[in-house]
Amino acid sequence: MKAMILAAGRGERLRPLTDTVPKPLVEVAGQTLLGRHLRRLADAGFERVVINVSHLAESIVERYGDGSRAGLRIEWSREAAPLETAGGIAQARGLLGEAPFLLVNADIWCEFDFLRLGNFQLENRLSHLVLIPNPPWHPEGDFSLERGVIGNAPTPRYTYAGIAVISPRLVADVVAGRKAQLAPLWRAAAVRGEVTGELYEGLWSDVGTPERLAALEARLKEP
Repeated sequence: MKAMILAAGRGERLRPLTDTVPKPLVEVAGQTLLGRHLRRLADAGFERVVINVSHLAESIVERYGDGSRAGLRIEWSREAAPLETAGGIAQARGLLGEAPFLLVNADIWCEFDFLRLGNFQLENRLSHLVLIPNPPWHPEGDFSLERGVIGNAPTPRYTYAGIAVISPRLVADVVAGRKAQLAPLWRAAAVRGEVTGELYEGLWSDVGTPERLAALEARLKEP
C-alpha cells in the first residue's frame, strides 16, 4: 500500500511561525512533523509515499528529496495554491494509482500504529477512518461510530484523527486542479454505508495553533 501525506496547507493559525517555516517542517521534541511521519511509515513497512506541497514547497522538497535517506521513495505533487483535502488527492491521482492508500495529515502528532493499516482491506467500502475522542477545541465531533461503521448520527460523535485508508474512487468526481474537501464526500458515502472506522484513544494532537504546539511540547517533556 502507498501512503499520502497532506502537506500543502499554509498553517494560517500558526503564523507568524509559518510565514517562514512550512507547517510540515515545524519541530516538536526535536523532530519535524513530516520527518516523524516518514520515519514511522518506513518502520511500518511502507515504501512509497506521495506528498502534496504548496506553501513554501521547495523548502520541504529540498529537505527530504527522493526519500532515500528515510528509507522511502517520495513522489511530490505540487499545487500552485492549496487545493484542500479532496482536491489535493485528485491532483495526485496519477501518482497514487487505483489501489487504496493510507492518508495522513502532516500536522498531527500521534502514536497510532500505521502497521495496523498497511494491508487493510476496504472490500466494497470507500474509506476507513481513524477517529479520536473529541478534543476541547472540537467538542461537537465529526462523525458517529457504531459497530465499526461511520455515520452522521447526532450522538455519540467523534473527531477525525487525520488518518484514513481511502479508495481513489472516493474522489472520482473531483476535478483535478479544483478545491474540494473530503468531509462532504465522507458524509455522503456514510449515508450509503460505505465508510468504516475505529476509535483511537492514545496520544494524539493536532498541531494547529501556537497554544496546541506549546501544550504538546510540555506534555512530551513530562516524566
